[in-house]
Amino acid sequence: MTRNTVITAIVFSFVCLMANAQAGRGVYAFLDLPTSSRTAALGGSNVSIFDHDVNFVFQNPALLSEQTDKVIGLNYSNYLADINYGSAVYGMNFGKNYLAFGAQYMNYGKFLEKTETNTNPGGGDDETFFSAQDLALYASYARPLGKGFTAGATFKPIFSHFETYTSFGFAFDLGASYLSPNKLFSAGLVFRNIGTQLKGYYSDEEGQHYEPLDFDIQLGLSQKLKHAPIRFTLTLHDLNRWNLQYQSTNQPVSSLTNGDGEEQSRKQPGFFDMAFRHAIIGVDFLPGENVYVTVAYNHRRHQELSIDGVRSLAGFSFGAGIKVYKFHVGFSMTQFQTGLNAYMFTLSTSLNEFRL
Repeated sequence: MTRNTVITAIVFSFVCLMANAQAGRGVYAFLDLPTSSRTAALGGSNVSIFDHDVNFVFQNPALLSEQTDKVIGLNYSNYLADINYGSAVYGMNFGKNYLAFGAQYMNYGKFLEKTETNTNPGGGDDETFFSAQDLALYASYARPLGKGFTAGATFKPIFSHFETYTSFGFAFDLGASYLSPNKLFSAGLVFRNIGTQLKGYYSDEEGQHYEPLDFDIQLGLSQKLKHAPIRFTLTLHDLNRWNLQYQSTNQPVSSLTNGDGEEQSRKQPGFFDMAFRHAIIGVDFLPGENVYVTVAYNHRRHQELSIDGVRSLAGFSFGAGIKVYKFHVGFSMTQFQTGLNAYMFTLSTSLNEFRL
């Protein structure tokens, strides 16, 4: 096993960890991570909630509005295995032209570099380290079309660096949203990650190696009750593909090997199980204009991360937010397995509130 093989295996492991999805279906998988504590609390994705939260522009550019003018959003997550990621965004309006500029990053930390024989490169006593990071920049534009409809688009240059391997590309998000006249119902539709790699991580005898981006079509519906402070949300994702079963790339779908080396059948998801894997269900409790408590269930995450015989809340996520003085503070917790939680924090404010 060569040093390059070891590093490639580490990179592949990161991609599998982040995607929580069918192996090998796309590059730059960090783009699918939730970009704010509220999104994380809503099960990882939401394209339909229409309010002052500028962080939703990462999910759907058409969710920009008059309320996101001069709003700043800062987000940070203490993810798995000491991996850190976060995002920042700022919205600004020019009449009926709504804009936002932001960034999303992921830092995997530093890794001790070793050869295939577990020695230091160069054979000396000095230890060397390598790092890994991902970065995407966001430039979003939206404009109301009348009768509650808004259309928007986001341009995302993407940069990725793993040890000596680098890649860059770009993607577009195209979105639309609708808000009913009574503001109790809203909907969103997004075509995410329409783009390409401009430079792959490596080249071989056949030339530059390119990988596709994880294109995703999402549809969301949100309904707030008229006489109760509760809002229900339904987000349908991966509408451009039916089969969301996780498959290891080094095993056939039809079989796997047990501890005795015998092959046994891999359980295939039924129709309703597979259909439900496309859905994320969330509930918001909204006792006041500046307070929310959220719980959501992501069935796909539950099916992929649950372990037989081990109790966990895999697939469930929780969060809350409150306005303190002129700042909105949010927190979320997502459990992947028992004792394996990811936390995210959000701080946002509107510069309009600081005008004298």
